[in-house]
Amino acid sequence: GWAGEGPGAGGKNRHVCHAAARLEMGSLWEEFNRLGTEMIVTKAGRGMFPTFQVKLSGLDPLADYVLLMDFIPLDDKRYRWGWGSGGRGPDLAVLSPSLPCRYAFHSSSWLAAGRAEPAAPGRIHFHPDSPAKGAQWMRQIVSFDKLKLTNNLLDDNGHIILNSMHRYQPRFHVVFVDPRRDSERFAHQNFKSFSFPETQFMAVTAYQNHRITQLKIASNPFAKGFRDGDPEP
Repeated sequence: GWAGEGPGAGGKNRHVCHAAARLEMGSLWEEFNRLGTEMIVTKAGRGMFPTFQVKLSGLDPLADYVLLMDFIPLDDKRYRWGWGSGGRGPDLAVLSPSLPCRYAFHSSSWLAAGRAEPAAPGRIHFHPDSPAKGAQWMRQIVSFDKLKLTNNLLDDNGHIILNSMHRYQPRFHVVFVDPRRDSERFAHQNFKSFSFPETQFMAVTAYQNHRITQLKIASNPFAKGFRDGDPEP
């Protein structure tokens, strides 16, 4: 369905107050979310899969809008993929290959491993077609396929910087380009934000849950023919 906004919907500019966003590929996001979505971060930057895509409605067709995304930590913890509660248990990599796949899955899970590392520099990603008329944004699916995730704190390519083994919630923002000369006075009224809980994920440098690896390969058209053992489809 179409998503409403988080807290603070009151007092919004008429150009954004009726904006609505529907997450595309919602069923695929849900499938990943049930397993615990993982997104690869690399020094060079890696695109997201599923790609964050939305269908917009309720914009003023003749007004200009900027679309952007940011990513916020879901909690103050860092995590590890490991064995139950308490002891770490045997290394799954050396378990007998004759064990059924479900054994490894049920024996391992995400465990809190301490307090989060200091937050990475907060960055926002502007959709490259910004600014554009509301009519253009509503005409087709808006895809953030140019967005890349990195764990390089010194990144100078404008990628989103995240800490590996930390959980994040993507946020999507619609910003009305206010033509008034004193528009900064109304900045808090000129945007509307959307969060889709099914898009939250764990940032990783290599997939930890083999079921995530399998689902990425099965559902990503660019992953066909990837060899077993490749770090990311």
